[in-house]
Amino acid sequence: MEVFTLFVLPAIVGVGIGILSGLLGIGGGTVMVPIFRLAFDMSPVMSTATSLFAIIPTSISGAASHIRHKTCIVSLGVAAGLGGALTSPIGVWLAQISPAWLIMVAAALIISWSAAKMLGKAFKMQAKKKAEKKAEQVPAPMDAVELDEEALERAADAAANDDALAEPAAETAGDAPRKLTRKQLLVGVAIGLAAGLASGYVGVGGGFIMVPLMLSLVGIEMRQASGTSLIAVMILAVPGVIEQALLGNINYMAGIAIVIGSIPGAIIGARLVRVVPEVVLRFIFGGFLIVAAVILVLNEFGILG
Repeated sequence: MEVFTLFVLPAIVGVGIGILSGLLGIGGGTVMVPIFRLAFDMSPVMSTATSLFAIIPTSISGAASHIRHKTCIVSLGVAAGLGGALTSPIGVWLAQISPAWLIMVAAALIISWSAAKMLGKAFKMQAKKKAEKKAEQVPAPMDAVELDEEALERAADAAANDDALAEPAAETAGDAPRKLTRKQLLVGVAIGLAAGLASGYVGVGGGFIMVPLMLSLVGIEMRQASGTSLIAVMILAVPGVIEQALLGNINYMAGIAIVIGSIPGAIIGARLVRVVPEVVLRFIFGGFLIVAAVILVLNEFGILG
């Protein structure tokens, strides 16, 4: 029974964490910190340290799958990851000198902000889709229809003359762009700096900050942001893990038990991101973060026992 509690059950939970990680680009720390606090009765500092430890193999697994399926932007992920690696140790140091309740409250506030940002955009996208669908149901005047048909014929003729150029474009449609401007990469570094600080402080990968910011500031799609975030997460978590290991704050047994399930789960999640609609991904991301924030607050105030 003890083996089941210490290894089998965490591994099963780890599969779910991995799926969420690969699907949403969050690294999994947002789920792992509450689990370590509630199920393993760890202190906030040990929860964050063990979470960071488990995040690295989970994010590597998910990022590799995203890269293979071309659902990420590697250059942006590396830029954000290097920025985060600079500030992650600062976050770890701040966690060492902060009271336990402040760490959990900070995590809840940051996660809630991210959830509000994501859900707000999701509702706007849903409203826009409904408006477009309603507009399609309104019959167009006959002369407008004839004009549209003529325009389509002209466009078809033009496309026929450019088949050689059109085919490569079609092949890469939906794939993540391979080149970003220098300004976009610098924005990525700035996003990483903020995410790294939060990652080291509250023990999460930073994806819950990076994904919304990449969507709004860089202008990429949700499926691209998920994979790109995981690339950054696996880089920025390394300094924090090294520092936490030197401080002796990591529970390796619990971390490995989670990772056994999260690695294959992340691969599954990275594959699912290709078929789940954008608006659904945003609703899942926002709803999941709200639940995580509520659990953190309830646990810290002793409501969950």
